[in-house]
Amino acid sequence: MINIQSLKTRRQKLANLINIPIVLWSGKSPSKNFRANHYPFRASSHFLYFAGLPIENAAIRLENGNLDLFMDNPHPDSTLWHGEMPTREDIALQIGADNAYPMEVLKDKIDGVATVPVQDTFTYQKQREILHRFLSINEEVKEIDHQLMKAIIALRLTHDEMALTEIKKAIDVSVEAHKIGIKSTKNSATEAEVRAAMEGYIISQNMTCAYNSIVTVNGEILHNETYNNELKSGDLLLADVGAETVLGWASDITRTWPVNGHFSSCQRDIYDIVLAAHDVCIEKIKPGIEYREIHLLGAKIIAEGLVNLGILKGNPETLLEKDAHAIFFPHGIGHLLGLDVHDMEDLGDLAGYKEGRTRSDRFGLGYLRLDRPLKSGMVVTIEPGFYQVPAILNNPKFQEKYYDDVNWETLKQFSDVRGIRIEDDILVTATGTEILTTNLPNKAEEIEEMMKRSR
Repeated sequence: MINIQSLKTRRQKLANLINIPIVLWSGKSPSKNFRANHYPFRASSHFLYFAGLPIENAAIRLENGNLDLFMDNPHPDSTLWHGEMPTREDIALQIGADNAYPMEVLKDKIDGVATVPVQDTFTYQKQREILHRFLSINEEVKEIDHQLMKAIIALRLTHDEMALTEIKKAIDVSVEAHKIGIKSTKNSATEAEVRAAMEGYIISQNMTCAYNSIVTVNGEILHNETYNNELKSGDLLLADVGAETVLGWASDITRTWPVNGHFSSCQRDIYDIVLAAHDVCIEKIKPGIEYREIHLLGAKIIAEGLVNLGILKGNPETLLEKDAHAIFFPHGIGHLLGLDVHDMEDLGDLAGYKEGRTRSDRFGLGYLRLDRPLKSGMVVTIEPGFYQVPAILNNPKFQEKYYDDVNWETLKQFSDVRGIRIEDDILVTATGTEILTTNLPNKAEEIEEMMKRSR
């Protein structure tokens, strides 16, 4: 539910950080095949943060904490297709706008404004036409736009109560969707059926998916978006599924479970290593700690576990320095979560990386999405994993570099472990953490018990 006072507080905080007028566009749903056939609309997250509602084809102008809304009233003929729709004045009242104007008026109020480019091509071109300048998030970005991006990041890095309420709503629905997915596996023949059960519950709660669901027995494909494989006894099913509220706030949860209800001994060994890394990382989180340290800690736990299993050879610290662990854990430990599932990544690394820092060229650090000290009020994911990615394991460069660090014969014993990931959403608090997804079990025996009860 929209809290107008919270929105006004956000607007005033922005005014305290940047003393120039700002215009943010909501965007437009793209067409599919022909103009009147639209994909579902998703408003720009920066617009949503200050406006509160996902209003299509709209813009807001912010100055000194005040908000002016620009949008056209529905055409009279639109009632045939869409029914009665709220007017500009109705919307202005709902979001606490100070003034409301037709979109045509915006061109007279754009002198010296800063903005952020919107993702959809149609709106991006409109932005450029009305502002008469190039828009970018990279080096050539206009200085006032760069100032605006930094100000928005400063605000959106941590969450107010209105935001946390929405995130928790999304998480509650996602937790239930995962429980349904786990329990539905016994009666499902394909990945698609489990996906349908999970997404069906999300839809039933009047929410959408925050991203394209990953529900796959090929867990080694990190962003798998196909669902045609049959479920077979001995497979592990990895489900990365998260709901998004009507107001645009996201959740992001991953669980991995055995199709037949029981982890094999090899699957359980690897699962417990991933869970150990997951638990130690969450325990370490507190304000002031570097997220990069959390990532390296998770990588170290994974390296130690794989040495103990005989998959990696040598000293875990040395293996970590050589990035040998990244053969099996190539991605970062997690990311920011908020209005975007990878929050504010439309701004590149400006949000994820503290000013002055750049991405590493190291194999084990290059995909780290967040590299800044943690602050109370941040929501981050923790999602370590183990993957046997053919493109990595069969790459001659990696085979040569890590030939003596991997026991390739021992690795063959773990062929039934293609991919495991365990992901939870964590609120950084003044004293440590709150695990927002705690109602969804993640211990192997708990998952097996859930599947047993469903049978």
